[in-house]
Amino acid sequence: MGHARTLSISLTGLEGTLVEVEADVSAGLPAFSLVGLPDPSMLQARDRVRAAAARSGLRLAPRRITVNMTPAWRPKHGSGFDLAIAVAILDAQGELPAHVPGDTVLLGELGLDGRVRPIPGVLPALLAARSLGITRAIVPEQNLQEARLVHGLEVDAAADLTGLLHRFGADVPPSPVRQALDLAPGAPDPAQSEVERRGDFADVIGQAQARRAAEVAAAGGHHLLLTGPPGAGKTMIASRIPGILPPLDVHDSLTVAAIHSLAGGVDARAGLPRTAPFESPHHTATTAAMVGGGTGTARPGAISRAHAGVLFLDEAPEFPARVLEALREPLETGDITLHRARTVTRYPARFQLVLAANPCPCGNGSGKGESCTCTPMQKRRYSARLSGPVLDRVDIRVRVGPVDIHRAEDGDTSDTIAERVRIARERQQDRYEGLPWSTNSHVPGPELRRAYAPAASDLRLLDHAVAQGRLTLRGHDRVLRLAWTLADLDGSPRPGAEHIGLALTLREGDLR
Repeated sequence: MGHARTLSISLTGLEGTLVEVEADVSAGLPAFSLVGLPDPSMLQARDRVRAAAARSGLRLAPRRITVNMTPAWRPKHGSGFDLAIAVAILDAQGELPAHVPGDTVLLGELGLDGRVRPIPGVLPALLAARSLGITRAIVPEQNLQEARLVHGLEVDAAADLTGLLHRFGADVPPSPVRQALDLAPGAPDPAQSEVERRGDFADVIGQAQARRAAEVAAAGGHHLLLTGPPGAGKTMIASRIPGILPPLDVHDSLTVAAIHSLAGGVDARAGLPRTAPFESPHHTATTAAMVGGGTGTARPGAISRAHAGVLFLDEAPEFPARVLEALREPLETGDITLHRARTVTRYPARFQLVLAANPCPCGNGSGKGESCTCTPMQKRRYSARLSGPVLDRVDIRVRVGPVDIHRAEDGDTSDTIAERVRIARERQQDRYEGLPWSTNSHVPGPELRRAYAPAASDLRLLDHAVAQGRLTLRGHDRVLRLAWTLADLDGSPRPGAEHIGLALTLREGDLR
């Protein structure tokens, strides 16, 4: 009997901490103590480890077993430490002739039959391990494809505890033959393109102005509000925006995959995601569902799952006011910070916000509104649900009217629009090379008014709108960002008066 150690990873959001799992087996009354601020799911590891070890041919010794998770001051969450705990205890009992290498982390949950079951968050855990100097990892077999997305690590899979013990020289029976499980039951076919699943802009009948607004929003990373009656095409347009956004770069792709890994929804069979994510929560979603939360460790919410992509709020005025107001911080900073009693968790949340709203509660208030049954007070209350501070952060506001199907013109395909967006984005990347931002929507206001200010003669219309109180200073900067995007789409070196005038028109199409 003696002492042994293994390594694992504790996650707080996407940030990982190396955890040393120390096991001490000594003489005394039989007991199994787990210390180091474990949560309830970790405390249950005592029963899972005991049963899994017995099924694998090695019983835990009837001794005093103490497992310490270092650093002991940091709370530990989840069942992903089971494998590290089991191997450390059996090594301390002297059952493993070959010790676990000191540069190897073990991740996995144990079933009572000895299976090593998959866990969420393997990708961010291994990214953290790599940054901490770890070179090898052992993960559940069902997480292997996800783990291999992390380059620079030697990754092995463990189907069950018996097979893992064999690797370290333990004298145990061969692993039993078990029925193979589908690695990703019900997962979408990776060969099916995103365009096939989300549709093409060519499917949108008419709505030339709304389609153009969506293109401008995609080209500069701007937020968008679509207002119009039901059935006018607002949802159809919004759902097609990810199809015209540029492919994710490696950094964003890894971040998106890590977030979805924590949320338990990553499909690693097709490799790293390249298409911008699209999140469309229902209007009954709570604040925690939107920004993240939950008991214990805070899980990512819809705004984090939409990172580097699109967050679409259909029927936006129907969302609770607290949910809409919670968007203000991430819209400005690009991340969300969740505070708990013992931890502070930060998730990236730099997304494009797309809102859709009816003109009134009944939806028939557009045009002459002859069939509208809403009173003026109901209309005012409905429009007031989108507060001024939230609307002030939305760059483009477009009214989507009814479509005359006989006069509607065919629009460009998503591939054609995506090419124009790609060229505009490349112009922005070249212009902002070496700077902390890469799109027009993220340029700081002071830089817009200094290094990237248009000619003074072209700013008269914009300055007049501010003087009249039609625009706030934030609105002034957002119009300038829009003007730069319009100039990039036109191939102009700097926005002129016509770009600023069009940007002001796109900005002032208010719900109110």
